[in-house]
Amino acid sequence: MSCPPSLRPALLGQVLRTVARPYRVAAMATASAETLEANPATMLAVAIDRARAAQAQGDAPDTAQQHLFVQALSRLIRDAMRAERGDPAFQAMVLRHRVAHVREYASLSAHADSDRRRVRSIVDAVAHPGKGRETAPLPAPLARLHEFASSASWTALAAAARQLTLATDTVPDARLQRGLARLLDNPALQRLQRLEALASDDLVRQHRALLDRNGPRAGSAAAVEQGRTTQQRGAAVEASAAQALHMLARRLNAAQAADAYRVVTSMCVPASIPGSADRAKTEWDAVLLRRAAPIARMPGPVAQTADGCGTASAAGNADAGAEWDVCLLVEAKASIDAAATDFPRLLRGLRLLAGADANTLYPFTTQQGVVCLRGASLRTLDADTDADADDIGTPVLYCCDVPADAAPRLLSAASRMQLLSAPASLEYASRLARNQPVDALQLAPVWQALLSSPRWHAVLHQYQTLRRARALMVHVADLAAAIDALPVDP
Repeated sequence: MSCPPSLRPALLGQVLRTVARPYRVAAMATASAETLEANPATMLAVAIDRARAAQAQGDAPDTAQQHLFVQALSRLIRDAMRAERGDPAFQAMVLRHRVAHVREYASLSAHADSDRRRVRSIVDAVAHPGKGRETAPLPAPLARLHEFASSASWTALAAAARQLTLATDTVPDARLQRGLARLLDNPALQRLQRLEALASDDLVRQHRALLDRNGPRAGSAAAVEQGRTTQQRGAAVEASAAQALHMLARRLNAAQAADAYRVVTSMCVPASIPGSADRAKTEWDAVLLRRAAPIARMPGPVAQTADGCGTASAAGNADAGAEWDVCLLVEAKASIDAAATDFPRLLRGLRLLAGADANTLYPFTTQQGVVCLRGASLRTLDADTDADADDIGTPVLYCCDVPADAAPRLLSAASRMQLLSAPASLEYASRLARNQPVDALQLAPVWQALLSSPRWHAVLHQYQTLRRARALMVHVADLAAAIDALPVDP
């Protein structure tokens, strides 16, 4: 991800070198003996990173590392299964693993919203008050039908529909008969009845209580409010980061006595960039751009885009409007841990940009309008997956407004959950829940998968991902301070 000096002004390089990096962590996952004893998650992070380092040197991790890993995972599972201070999300997962009808309830619940919409749509077609129900045959039974659907009384709804079907034999109504047949034959109603029947089961109730303890349910008013708050915090960080970049652009312009630098926000990657955008970052929060110097090109036809950028090739010339180079990409995050979660997506986004054709201008939409970026500039953003986290010249920053954590969490939330949700871990936890004897070596299959399965690659490298992401993270106030400390007359 290094940026060629030709595209990095000296003052920007100075900012990247001097800005405080309070979120950085050590090159290897390490911890004191006391910390390892007290924190199984940290113990796991250390064991996993030692295994990664051994494999990187062509060695196989020794049995001592396996012992450390399975003991730490055993403790992590035991802690998560504690009744009072455990992990309700994991406990719900274990309950689904143990009990078939709880698993069935969870599966039915996942599709319940669409099933409810489908059933209510069928009922509305025959029994909605606004569709002439009062003048139709059997208005009172139709009213009950609609009431049961509105109150989510699915068993009562099915019973009422069957009674109404019998009544239509004496009061013929072809449209009503077809609607009732559609309702009773629909698998959605059958699934909702089964869901309603399971809801009164004690273990299902326990499962629902665990989910409620884990936080607001998706789609609930509390979840919506929580999401709105997080979004507002992220927007505030983004605004602060953009403000700092504007300050930097002004300093750079003053140093060159020219209007060469500008800042754009919400910069969206155009579809014309070759390569796959799957799971890649395609919108960048704030970007520092430099006006590109005019380049002499071979005369020839110009392939203009709809947004006014030209396509330059060995036989073409496009110089309509300003052309820009990327100097610095900034992503705003409302939390420290969000950077490590986002980092793989950021790398894919950089690879996407680096796949640009060097002789093509690309139109990027931003909040400030369309800007035309040179492919040659984008190609310098190639993401090196083995890059050193100590490379402070990387032209990408994460910005945050949260104070640095005194004791960083070395095991990411995603890695922790993948370790806990492994089949061997769930079986181990299920045996604990049934008060059956367990042995930490029963978790050895998780260790073997970690070392050999591509599915576990992200977990094996999770500490290095965390380290690289945190090395790119700066506090917005520190960024502003580093810019403010630039010499007035460089």
